[in-house]
Parts: sequence; C-alpha cells; structure tokens
Amino acid sequence: MTENNSMLEKATILAVDDTPDNLLLITGLLKDDYHVKVANGGERAIKIAQSDNPLDLILLDIMMPDIDGYEVCRLLKADEKTSHIPIIFLTAKTEVDDETRGLEIGAVDYITKPISPPIVLARVKTHLALKRMQDFLRDQNAYLESEVKKRTEEVVAIQDVTIHAMASMAETRDNETGNHIRRTQHYVKLLAEKLRNHPHFVKFLDDDKTIEMLFKSAPLHDIGKVGIPDAILLKPDRLTKEEFEVMKSHTTLGRDAIIHAEKNLGIEVPFLQFAKEIAYSHQEKWDGSGYPQGLSGDDIPISARLMAVADVYDALISRRVYKMPMPHEDAVKIMLEGKGQHFDPDVIDAFMECQAEFKAIGEKYSDTEADVLKKTLSKEWTKL
Repeated sequence: MTENNSMLEKATILAVDDTPDNLLLITGLLKDDYHVKVANGGERAIKIAQSDNPLDLILLDIMMPDIDGYEVCRLLKADEKTSHIPIIFLTAKTEVDDETRGLEIGAVDYITKPISPPIVLARVKTHLALKRMQDFLRDQNAYLESEVKKRTEEVVAIQDVTIHAMASMAETRDNETGNHIRRTQHYVKLLAEKLRNHPHFVKFLDDDKTIEMLFKSAPLHDIGKVGIPDAILLKPDRLTKEEFEVMKSHTTLGRDAIIHAEKNLGIEVPFLQFAKEIAYSHQEKWDGSGYPQGLSGDDIPISARLMAVADVYDALISRRVYKMPMPHEDAVKIMLEGKGQHFDPDVIDAFMECQAEFKAIGEKYSDTEADVLKKTLSKEWTKL
C-alpha cells in the first residue's frame, strides 16, 4: 500500500479549544494516526465542519470566549450536513450536570481535563469505529431505498404497459372507439374524486392509490371485444337479437381474458382486480336489467357503477360513422332519466355536480373529422 493511499484512509478529526497549548497537546497525541484540524473558537469550528471537506469526529472544548461548546454542539446537530459527526466534549467542567447537559444535546462522549492520553485514544478509536458502522448502515439504507424506489417504478411501469397493451388490442378491433378509452378513464377518475368523501363510498375510495388504479383499469372495460367476430363487432346496422347476445358476451370474455393472464403468471394480480370487475360488470344496471349476471343495486361493484356512467355518457356524446354526436345538454337529460334505473343514484348525483368537467374532458379528447374518416376507411377495408 502506498503512503498516499494510507493517508487517504486516515480519519479526519477536528480539535476545538481556545488554548494553544491544549491544541498542541491534542495534535501531538493524534497526528500519527489521524488527520488533525484545529480551531481556536466556536465560530471557526462551525465553519470548518460545514465546509465541503467532511469530518469524522470533533473533540470540543466547552468554555470558549466566542461561542461555548454547548452552543456549537447544538448548532452542528441541528444542521443536516453536520448532524452525523460524532462530538466528544474535552473539558475542564467536571460536574455531573455539565456532563449530562452535554450528552443530552447530542455529544457521544464526555472527557474531563486533565486528559489521560490512553483514554482519549481509546475513546476516539471506539467512536470512529461506531461512526464507520453507522455510515455503512446509512449508505446501505440509502442504497436499499433507491433500489426499492427503482423496483417500484418498474412494477408500476409494467402495470401501465400491460393495461395499455391490452386496451390497445380492443381498440384495434373496434373502429368506433377512437379516444373513447382516454375519455372514459378521465370520467371515472373524476367521479371517484367527487365521491371519495361520500358516506357510501368513503371506505372504497379511501386513498389516492385506489383512484389511480381505477383510472388505469378503466381502459380495459371493452377488452372482451377482441373475441367478438368482425361481422358483429363492425356491423354498421342494428344488431339482430342473436347478434346482440354474442355482443353481450364481451363482458365475460374480457373478465376471462384477464383471469387467464393471471393463471399464466401463477398468481392473482391485485392491480387487475378493478379491471376484472369493470370488464365483467360495467353493463349491469342498478335495477337489475343489465348483463351478464343481472346484478342490481349495491351488488354491482362500485368500479363497474362508475364505469357505467362514464361509458354511456361517452357513447351519447361521441361521433359515429352512422350518427352525429349528441349535444352535452341532451346527453345529461338522458343520464338523469336513468337515475335509479340504469345508474346508481349517488353516482348520477356526482355526475350532475361535475357535468361541466365531463363536457370539458369530452371536448379535450374529442374525435376529429380525420378520426372519423380513418374509422370509416378501416371499416370498409375489413369488408374486403
């Protein structure tokens, strides 16, 4: 090992005392094993400690003319940059109350003068060893926190990619969707935020994470359309009774597709729970006349009740190749007429309170003429 490398490994100790002879004594005692810096007062000590050259330990006198050692210790412990530096008081104050005060404000040790060199060396060695262990643990904790944050971000990214990839499959099959997926997920989030303090919903919408997962899961409400034949899914005219029965199966197909994906993973994925509920039950109606199970009232999952309002409103105000978009005001009237029949009354009340925001979302993510033309051409191409 070279001399330079050996020097780099030495700990740096700051000795603080207003008496030059005491500084010479401490320097002579420590210089063979450590880098030693000196300060003849509290202000100078604080300036050195707060510099960019880190200290490993401070030997601090108490009785000094500018700032006493107690105040120096208090200021250094209050500063995040210097709070981790161990401080040993080296003082002529021998009263128990003095020592107690020093330890209470953050010192790791208290040595009275006249000093015993072996005692000072032993205490310094002990506290430097403790600091190295604390630094190691702090670095390890910082590394682990960084890794946990990184892994969490990766998991969230995988969830987002999974959901959007699955939603995109449905969109490629259904040429009517356009920005429907984007609009409905914003509608769902808006309703959830409006209802989060409602007594019927407060336990379900208890934190931001739940609302965020509803937002992320909403695009999967029509994932089951990937299993509907083109002749039915892309039919521009009204469906026959038999065709409509096939179309209704998209709810079950969507739920089963997500379950199948979970089985392939070998685990039940919590973040897909809302996606399964929404895909399977968003066509249920409050009065029990919906499908696929004919659920009614509170038996319908809350996630699906929110999606039902978002989905129907968007269908009403959206442009289709066979119809013009319905004005917002007319759509609102139809939604209100469905209160207590098609829709949960509380959710409709929330919708009515934030209908202006619904309208703004619809306008922000509206389908352009180019979108409609693209859908029409795509539909005609599937017939060839």
